[in-house]
Amino acid sequence: MKAVIMAGGRGTRLSPLTRRIPKPMVPLLDRPVMEYMVDLLHRSGIREVGVTLGHLPDAIRMYFGDGSRFLVRMTYAIEKNALGTAGGVKNLQDFLNEPFVVVSGDGVTDIDLQEAMKVHKQNGALVTIILTQVENPSGFGIVETSDSGWVTKFIEKPSNWDSNHVYYANTGIYIMEPEVFSFIPSDRPYDFGHELFPKLVQLGMPVYGHHASGYWSDIGTLQQYYQTQLDLLSGKIHLPLSEDVLLVSAR
Repeated sequence: MKAVIMAGGRGTRLSPLTRRIPKPMVPLLDRPVMEYMVDLLHRSGIREVGVTLGHLPDAIRMYFGDGSRFLVRMTYAIEKNALGTAGGVKNLQDFLNEPFVVVSGDGVTDIDLQEAMKVHKQNGALVTIILTQVENPSGFGIVETSDSGWVTKFIEKPSNWDSNHVYYANTGIYIMEPEVFSFIPSDRPYDFGHELFPKLVQLGMPVYGHHASGYWSDIGTLQQYYQTQLDLLSGKIHLPLSEDVLLVSAR
């Protein structure tokens, strides 16, 4: 199985950190945030990684190179004009000739991707959306599923919500079959969450929601960026850290 890292966004909400570096290269402890995701993909058994680039692409390509330093092989696709999340991934269609995982270059997670890939295959889904439980759904894209796990509804950042109800957010981590590209137009920007997934559900295509356990953080704000640093240092996130970081956190 291959993977795609979406790394083309401008990261305006993280300004001024992202004025001179792309969001995936923002330092998280002792390394760029995207390096944690590359490491997770490698530890999940994935060796072929495509990367969608847009804002300041050279910074990412110069750091990661061909991927060999991180024990993977990297392929890049640069968007001259913004293509949206789905359009950007479609830009790598020739590379993605088998089932693949889509992740964000600015996300930090220890979710078990191998388990998610197994669930995707067992259910014969066209798309599997990785979901995580959230206490306050107002800042997330919420996904509702049937009792058997098939996606039935999408709710974008609900303003009216019931504190007694269990809400599951779209993590931006997906597992897809290459056949999905036939539903993504080539002549305009196109988005996964707002356009493709609702269309697939409306058409009755098999879209599954995998309720995953584990840590997940979308580093979209300075506050969340700070909190994720603390979570790494406190051991809340089960990801390997360098010896230097471990020594500092132990003091």
